[in-house]
Parts: sequence; structure tokens; C-alpha cells
Amino acid sequence: MSRLKIGIIADYNPKNRYHLATDGAISHAANALALSVQTEWLATDQLDRPDAEDRMGSCNALYCGSSSPYRSMEGALHGIRFAREQGYPFIGT
Repeated sequence: MSRLKIGIIADYNPKNRYHLATDGAISHAANALALSVQTEWLATDQLDRPDAEDRMGSCNALYCGSSSPYRSMEGALHGIRFAREQGYPFIGT
């Protein structure tokens, strides 16, 4: 079985219970579907760097998670735009 990689566009904070719940929910869904899934948190303030599109492009799908406020709204929008323009599966909350 190949491993799916989901990029999470948000500013991860291990003390944020919603971020821990996001990882848990993805893991739970993957287990229920017998899928192997890896998540990669993509910090919004790093999505304007030259390697950002390579990092997003290495994912199979993108998810814009909660981080209110984002450290970089422009970075979050860049990630959303990348998903839309490149045809990546995308969901946002």
C-alpha cells in the first residue's frame, strides 16, 4: 500500500487541542479506510519561500486547517491558490 501525504496549511502549535485533534482525526479516518497517511504541517509564514511549492507539491492533497489568526494570511492564501491552480484535492475549515 502506498502512503498518502496530506499537507496541512496552518501554524501548528502542539498546545492547541484542535491541532492535536486534526492529527488524530486524519489518523482515525486513515485507519478506518485501511490507508497509510502521513501529515505535514505547512506553516503559513513559510509558504512564501522559494521551496514552498516543492513542499506543497510533494503532497497528495492539501487541507487548510484552523490557526486564527494565521501568522501569514498571504501564505495561507498562497497555499489555497496553489491547490486550486494545480488541481490538488483540497478542503478548508
